[in-house]
Amino acid sequence: MKNLLAVLFIGLMSFSVSAQDKVAKIEFKETTIDYGTIEKGANGVRTFEFTNTGDAPLIVSKVSSSCGCTVPKKPEDPIMPGMTGEIEVKYDTNRVMPIRKTITVLSNAETPTVALKIKGEVIDPSKTSVLEKKGKSVMEQ
Repeated sequence: MKNLLAVLFIGLMSFSVSAQDKVAKIEFKETTIDYGTIEKGANGVRTFEFTNTGDAPLIVSKVSSSCGCTVPKKPEDPIMPGMTGEIEVKYDTNRVMPIRKTITVLSNAETPTVALKIKGEVIDPSKTSVLEKKGKSVMEQ
């Protein structure tokens, strides 16, 4: 009886270890998106593309931003092994300022937390500096 229990115990342990061998892996095409210099009110939507390079379904459980001016959108369905997915990020381009934001991705991947970054600068073309106006005549201003 003891031998039978020992064999069952070892069998269950080996089964649970082999079940843990399959793991999802998230691999991003790029982890930083540079908006460059964009005008106020321009399209602020960008996309981070990723691939599940593991051998288990990838589930993105949460995507959050370091600021309310950046709204990320996660995929709703699991990403199967070898398939690609997208995380859409929308930045509020009505804010005239430099862009330096972090998007945190939580998933069941081997590396469960990934930090993505967006950068750039939003400018208002209707507001030019005094130096730019200096070279113009009064009629041109």
